[in-house]
Amino acid sequence: MAIGNLEVTLLTYTESKNRLTLDITNLQSQKALAVAAQADANSIKAKDEEEVRRFFKALYEDDPEYKGKYSDYTQIPDFEEEMDKIAAKYNDELAELTAWETALDNQITTKDAEIKEIEAYEQSFKSMLQNNIQEDFKLGLG
Repeated sequence: MAIGNLEVTLLTYTESKNRLTLDITNLQSQKALAVAAQADANSIKAKDEEEVRRFFKALYEDDPEYKGKYSDYTQIPDFEEEMDKIAAKYNDELAELTAWETALDNQITTKDAEIKEIEAYEQSFKSMLQNNIQEDFKLGLG
């Protein structure tokens, strides 16, 4: 009877490990989505910044007054303001995506720790099962 209980306990631990492994796989898929979303947001931000640079560079090169007043287009007062607007526009989104990725990492770490704990219990129960089988065998021979 004790051997049967230990085997059922081991099967329960195996099932729990498999469920946690599946959870980790799902979390890793979500993390891949978070990373891709961050890359997309950064790409769009870089595109917007490039458009502002092109605009101010063309403005600087087409207007002799700007060339006489500033050493390059980045010194035009509105340039920094426009770049700051773009940064503000994307900072919240990027912060949310980073927080999402961090939360997923934390969940993955927690589930990995749970798997390691289950594996430790499994080892303990396997040892008990082996000892019980050996004891039953000795008793059967005696």
